[in-house]
Amino acid sequence: MSTTYTLDTSTSRANPTPAPMKRLTVPKIRARKVDGTTEEPIVMLTAYTARQAQLLDPHCDLLLVGDSLGQVIYGLPSTIPVTMEMMANHAAAVVRGSYHSVVVVDMPFGSYEASPQDAFDAAARLLKESGAAAVKVEGGEAMAETVAFLSQRGIPVMGHVGLTPQAVNVLGGYMARGRSDAEAEKIVSDAKALDEAGAFAIVVEGVVEPIAIEVTKAVSCPTIGIGASAKCDGQVLVTEDMLGMFERVPRFVKKYNDIATTIEETAKTYAAEVRDRGFPGPDQLYQPKN
Repeated sequence: MSTTYTLDTSTSRANPTPAPMKRLTVPKIRARKVDGTTEEPIVMLTAYTARQAQLLDPHCDLLLVGDSLGQVIYGLPSTIPVTMEMMANHAAAVVRGSYHSVVVVDMPFGSYEASPQDAFDAAARLLKESGAAAVKVEGGEAMAETVAFLSQRGIPVMGHVGLTPQAVNVLGGYMARGRSDAEAEKIVSDAKALDEAGAFAIVVEGVVEPIAIEVTKAVSCPTIGIGASAKCDGQVLVTEDMLGMFERVPRFVKKYNDIATTIEETAKTYAAEVRDRGFPGPDQLYQPKN
């Protein structure tokens, strides 16, 4: 399923064009799960900028413009204050920077819960303004009617069950879900309701592993795990967490790098060279022509 790209000779560092340009589609993602099994796990990461999308795109099946940008980009305390404008602008940047992955954009808190019609209006706006292929909504059985309403009107929907960050005030924090029988039963029933409503995939977040496995077996659409189980049909992480941009990350995050230290050390070196007038040097300066 991997794709190799070659860049053209464009001088634009913001938007080099790979060839061939062939983007995955929502139906192709949905079709990856056959008879309850996904042979090759689905790869998803978050992206918020065009350049980030360029770097991640060749390696991913899905790019999620998550409302986690509220914390990662804007330094907000939660995802609750994130606006439609934020989501639309960042999603448009990610679409411009990608050519292969399906781009999914989170619907921000307050934009879809009131009614299916409100959700349609907000989702249509996001897709029109950004060019993204699908939206993601949090919630289970309570959102099933909305998911069906959107799906039947041409808006692909990714669901999200388990730990739902937009409901942090109701949940009382970011604790793992599914440890009690009642919670476990609700997570499974939520996932089934979204699947039956037409969700093309479901994020399963912060759920104890046996329940994540049960959900994956119970639904016909792919599940995307985050703090769930390697037996989900795919995985997603917040890219900045995975890269090691932050000192504190959730337990379920594996840091594949330590980009924060690289950035800090590079800035330290730059600052020292500026202060001792070592930068700019001859290679960075323009000289008059003789």
